[in-house]
Amino acid sequence: MAEEILLGGGSAVVEGKKVMVAVEESEYSHYALMWTLNNLRESISAPDSQVLIFMAQPPPQHVVTFAASLGSARLYCPVSVTPEFANSVQENHKKLTVALLDRAKEICTERGVKAETIAEVGDPKTAICNAIQKYNVDLLVMGERGLGRIKRAFLGSVSNYCIQNAKCPVLVVKKLP
Repeated sequence: MAEEILLGGGSAVVEGKKVMVAVEESEYSHYALMWTLNNLRESISAPDSQVLIFMAQPPPQHVVTFAASLGSARLYCPVSVTPEFANSVQENHKKLTVALLDRAKEICTERGVKAETIAEVGDPKTAICNAIQKYNVDLLVMGERGLGRIKRAFLGSVSNYCIQNAKCPVLVVKKLP
């Protein structure tokens, strides 16, 4: 289960509805946020609506794998990390998360939309779906990363997982070339 790490102030609007925009550091999620602000303006500006900007912070890893070069071959070595290193990495993730959410909220404010920011620690797929239920979200908006079929098959797709498992409609915004 995801652990809540921060909650920003403010509330926005969608005729009594809650719209959650899932963001991360890619241009695709930024595009999804801009698309939402441009195309759902009337809905998200209603006095009884609310916009939530959500970001999942990666969970701490206790083992790190690195590649060591051995001539033309590579050796992949799992290494246990010290608690200090794990805390440092987690603190840096938190700073990045706060900065990205603050920027997204600033973009909303510049466009006259009040938004609340939420970040939780956990795998993005499950953290997003859990947040939908926790905050009674009526619509999830997210960007498509543009993974090809093969990469999506191996890596999985957060948007596909959310489409299959979210307890609300999911709008996936595709960035056109």
